[in-house]
Amino acid sequence: MDVYELHRGSSPLIVSMPHSGTALSPGLEARLSSKGRGLPDTDWHVPQLYNFLTGFKASTIKANFSRYVIDLNRDPTGHSLYPGQATTELVPTTLFDGTPIYKDGEAPDEDEIEQRRTEYYDPYHRALTELIMQTRMEHGYVVLWDAHSIASEVPRLFEGVLPDLNLGTNGGESCDRTIERWAVKAMMDHEDYASIVNGRFKGGWITRAYGRPSQNVHALQMELAQSAYMKTEAAPWAFDETKADALRAALTDTIKAALDAAAMLYSGEVK
Repeated sequence: MDVYELHRGSSPLIVSMPHSGTALSPGLEARLSSKGRGLPDTDWHVPQLYNFLTGFKASTIKANFSRYVIDLNRDPTGHSLYPGQATTELVPTTLFDGTPIYKDGEAPDEDEIEQRRTEYYDPYHRALTELIMQTRMEHGYVVLWDAHSIASEVPRLFEGVLPDLNLGTNGGESCDRTIERWAVKAMMDHEDYASIVNGRFKGGWITRAYGRPSQNVHALQMELAQSAYMKTEAAPWAFDETKADALRAALTDTIKAALDAAAMLYSGEVK
């Protein structure tokens, strides 16, 4: 199986989906705990939710393998993106709730982690880097949207109930402020949804590593509460088409606002 699925579009928009994969590397399933084998921390149904991207002529890159093989949205050196806060590693050994992913004695050692980085992490990021370079050459700029979702209640990671829409720009560093401002306004105009910018989820490695406004690459992460588009946030993690249709409208408007702001910015109409 390929590490990723890539579609080349014709617009400045690139959408990355690093956590929606469910495949496991050979022999891994037998090493996982019973809870780990259920892959509960998957960004369930994110590609299905974003089925409207063809209307934007977007390029997309989607991971095929589970984040339990390796997390494509973590610093490859293993350094925490959220120092002092609970999180999971480059190769996770615990679920979001803190329970073990592996059976006793089955967690990977440093050599295996390096092998996974070579086989699964590096190819995804090489492809994303090339896609960004090609898109910037064609259009002069890139809007990179990193698409995620998570259960709305994960006490180990955050208090209370997560807002429906969590937009992250690494505190405004990963995209131009005009793009951020327009996207935030469009998001918050959908008042049926609770929304926040740069809250608990400011953006992971992809947002932080690739968002370079000075180089005309603008990255935004959207972390969605799964309750906004799923029937349940537990197995079998059923998709809710009615909820999803409503949420797609908010996502469409927010992405469109970011693209419109970028287009205006590079046409010289916004200073």
